[in-house]
Amino acid sequence: MASHRRPKQPSRTRVTVLTATAAAAVALSSQAAHADPKPSKSEVKAKVDKLYHEAEAATEKYNGAKEQQDKLKKQVDALQDKVARGQDELNSLRGELGSIATAQYRSGGIDPSVALFLASDPDSFLDQASALDQLTVKQTESLQKIQSKQRTLAQQRQEAQDKLGDLADVRKALGENKKKYQGKLADAQRLLNSLTQAERAKIQQEENRASRASSERVELGNEAPASNRGAAALSAAATQLGKPYVSGGSGPNSYDCSGLTQWAFAQAGVNISRTTYTQQNDGVKIGRSQLKPGDLVFFNGLSHVGFYAGNNQILHAPKPGTVVRYESMDYMGTFQFGVRI
Repeated sequence: MASHRRPKQPSRTRVTVLTATAAAAVALSSQAAHADPKPSKSEVKAKVDKLYHEAEAATEKYNGAKEQQDKLKKQVDALQDKVARGQDELNSLRGELGSIATAQYRSGGIDPSVALFLASDPDSFLDQASALDQLTVKQTESLQKIQSKQRTLAQQRQEAQDKLGDLADVRKALGENKKKYQGKLADAQRLLNSLTQAERAKIQQEENRASRASSERVELGNEAPASNRGAAALSAAATQLGKPYVSGGSGPNSYDCSGLTQWAFAQAGVNISRTTYTQQNDGVKIGRSQLKPGDLVFFNGLSHVGFYAGNNQILHAPKPGTVVRYESMDYMGTFQFGVRI
């Protein structure tokens, strides 16, 4: 005899679990369908190059702050030396006035002005003392010298204090820019580490090939140099082909972009400043059509500089992981202007 009992319904708990599981499965499959694909080697390289450009901009600001720090430090040291010498001179002048007082005492009395000097703060007594009739010519001269020296000393001390404040600000900026470019380089390295070992090796091979090709087969043409100084600087830079790029490097073992140009001009007997932001003002700005070998060329918002070498080629220190080499201007990004020194 057939049973007419109704089939047992699943419990509410079981239905809830099954529903939640199904929803999670749908969500996961949806996420998988919409997940960003792993970036290709060329995409990673493009991002890395962008980070290197940003790191180079921070490096130039770091170099500028470093240069400013060195100048301020010299100024502070010179001012502090002046203050020390001034204090010695002031002590000598006070000693001379004290000798006058001693002589007067031995002769039977101390001049009222000298007594005032010995009894009170020199800064407050001088104006009073200068009004006294009893001062001898020699005493008057001594008091005037002391007063003048005290004022000069006070000014020098204030100037030294102001410079020390500027130095503290520059050192702070120095640390911030160093942290910034190191952070950009670390980000670039993390991106490179996301590639397989074979992909990283391929990128390095391409860079090595570019460096070899630039030094071995570059065609520079026969353009006349901008000047003897420019020609000499370009020639000096060419002797550094193959030297590694290092942030903050100024030679002779490694370079960043502005470190190479400064070093090369120094070999030509020309002193130029340290950073791209200041080297742009070290000569006359010119357009691309006016470029001649030995001119400086600036790119990417003044974050990069190199030498124009002829035939649309530049000689420069490109970026981390590369060496000093020739490269076509077509691959350099946004051209800003040239500078003829």
